Amino acid sequence: MPNTSPTPINAWPRHRPELKPAPFLPMSRREMDKLGWDACDIVIVSGDAYIDHPSFGAALIGRELEAQGFRVGIIAQPDWRSADAFRALGRPNLFFGITAGNMDSMINRYTADRKPRSDDAYTPDAAADKRPDRALTVYAQRAREAFPDANIVLGSIEASLRRIAQYDYWSEKVRRSVLPDTKADILLFGNAERAIIELAHRLAAGEPIETIRDLRGTAFMAKRGWLPGEDWSEIDSLDLDKPGHVPPHADPYADSPRPPAGEGQGERAEPVRIIPAAERVATRRAQRAKTVIRLPAYESVKDDPVLYAHASRIFHLEANPGNARALRQAHGERDVWLNPPPLPLSTEEMDWVYARPFARAPHPAYGKARIPAWEMIRFSVNIMRGCFGGCTFCSITEHEGRVIQNRSEGSVLREIEEIRDKIPEFRGHISDLGGPTANMYTMACKDEKIQSACRRLSCVFPGICENLVTDHSSLISLYRKARAIPGIKKITIGSGLRYDLAVRSPEYIKELVTHHVSGLLKIAPEHTEPGPLAKMMKPGIGTFERFKKLFDKYSQEAGKKQYLVPYFIAAHPGTTDEDMLNLALWLKANGFRPDQVQTFTPTPLAMATTMYYTRRNPLHRVAKDSELVETARSGRQRKLHKALLRYHDPAGHDLIREYLHAIGRSDLIGNGPQHLVPRAAPARLQQMPHGNTRPRNDYVHAIRAGGAKKPAPPRKK
Repeated sequence: MPNTSPTPINAWPRHRPELKPAPFLPMSRREMDKLGWDACDIVIVSGDAYIDHPSFGAALIGRELEAQGFRVGIIAQPDWRSADAFRALGRPNLFFGITAGNMDSMINRYTADRKPRSDDAYTPDAAADKRPDRALTVYAQRAREAFPDANIVLGSIEASLRRIAQYDYWSEKVRRSVLPDTKADILLFGNAERAIIELAHRLAAGEPIETIRDLRGTAFMAKRGWLPGEDWSEIDSLDLDKPGHVPPHADPYADSPRPPAGEGQGERAEPVRIIPAAERVATRRAQRAKTVIRLPAYESVKDDPVLYAHASRIFHLEANPGNARALRQAHGERDVWLNPPPLPLSTEEMDWVYARPFARAPHPAYGKARIPAWEMIRFSVNIMRGCFGGCTFCSITEHEGRVIQNRSEGSVLREIEEIRDKIPEFRGHISDLGGPTANMYTMACKDEKIQSACRRLSCVFPGICENLVTDHSSLISLYRKARAIPGIKKITIGSGLRYDLAVRSPEYIKELVTHHVSGLLKIAPEHTEPGPLAKMMKPGIGTFERFKKLFDKYSQEAGKKQYLVPYFIAAHPGTTDEDMLNLALWLKANGFRPDQVQTFTPTPLAMATTMYYTRRNPLHRVAKDSELVETARSGRQRKLHKALLRYHDPAGHDLIREYLHAIGRSDLIGNGPQHLVPRAAPARLQQMPHGNTRPRNDYVHAIRAGGAKKPAPPRKK
């Protein structure tokens, strides 16, 4: 049974009390020799370059394990074509920790159109092709090949998103869990500090890895009939949320035959005992903690979209660490077993995590190579984890969970001072104080009991929960103290803002706009139309407009010209062509010309991905005859949606004009301010004598349209 009262991660006795922090975790035998190590206890294999900074998972976990007294080495972006690179640091005493990096490797390597990316932000000089497709699986197989008897432990967001059967956009099929493909011993999902630290200590104490089955936030392969104990029970998910017709409940007040007089009133009748509510709740919790839910098997969900959508719904309903039950899913003759999610870290534990002696720089082996991901975050500070927004297209819920985990003010301020004192290139500008969402710092349910019993998929949709404390005062206090630190000239907020929370605190918006926006502020309404927004679990566009009014008001009061940079998604499930046209018209009417736009990419396990693949809506009970979700799947339709989002880009005008003609909206084609796209321009090339061609100058088009005058010829030098 998973432990509900774990040892604090900073309270374990150190495995090697004499171990001192390394300048960088070693990446070679030579570095190990300098440290006096004959072997590593743990070797972390990562798909990213090794940057010793808390924003990078391999460094974060590596430094935490080092603080526990374990010798940790890193193999970063190994050549996966053979097992040789995986032998570089020798066989680890305890385990290989395999991670694909900070991103799922398929999302890292391919665009939303399934085209290979030309660069990789997590690689020196942004070089592409430094990691394989499905890196987690490939790395685990190579590590097993290098040392067949070594323990293999999976982690990272790729492990979290692929821990059960999941739709894979790039192969267009449902793939099975990575556990049977990798032959790994155990998988850690979510923020895995608790699990990996306890796992390391128990392995160091001699406990076999195949017997460690009680860690929250872990998954492993089990025999079909296996249960942790005789007092455990199994429930079929179809009994909890049966797909198909739902029969009406019997009316308890309807007339029913009464038993004959005297029946049931014999001498053996027992008196009724009133069970106190607290006792009933305790009994239910005890039963729930020893219950596993059987999801439909991989072999079933891969062929039945309704069963896939049902499994997705059950999976997400069992995401609250306060009440989640274990899950299991058959893969062939064995089961993938998932323990409940990890318990959130306390503020004291979060402070301990970020107090590790990070070098805050890439490993010296990279020399002067440019690593874009490092350049983007090198002067930023993470103040919290998690997100209770529950946006269906986002993977934060599946990985970090909905409970916000916060650092203390003191911890954040000390890190800012460390950046100031430790990084020679720092010039006084902190580029972000944020996390998955900029303004959820310290927000939580007003009552822990309510939070632990909650089954909502989002705390802010369809409206903000009345039990959610949305006070921004602690964040305002942190901003003020941070910018008062000597040597700090400017602090800007780079993380995305949850504007439906912000409008509840005009004081926060004023503080933000007056001091922490340098011209542009990212904001993500995602769409304007109710249909797509409902499938995204995002607020209506009216909330964004209220935020914009406050933003403009406080910018004017501060004497600053500042602008919002809204982000929108094209081709999200639930979006029709008409929805995208309405969005384009709204954008033009409000003067927005989106540059960097996002076409929906179905990421593994996300609820929006379920909608994309199954055309069913897992936000409600799923049945064969339930609503069909409109989904842009063809390449042409997805291109149209993107073109409408970038209505101002000439590259998409032909496609938009064709669409407008087809639906009878030619009134939107023309060269006036009321039109969405201009009329088709003349051919760009004109024939010249002797068969030569040359591009027409822009002024030629203007003259033929009756506009500009011919410009004067250039002056001779």
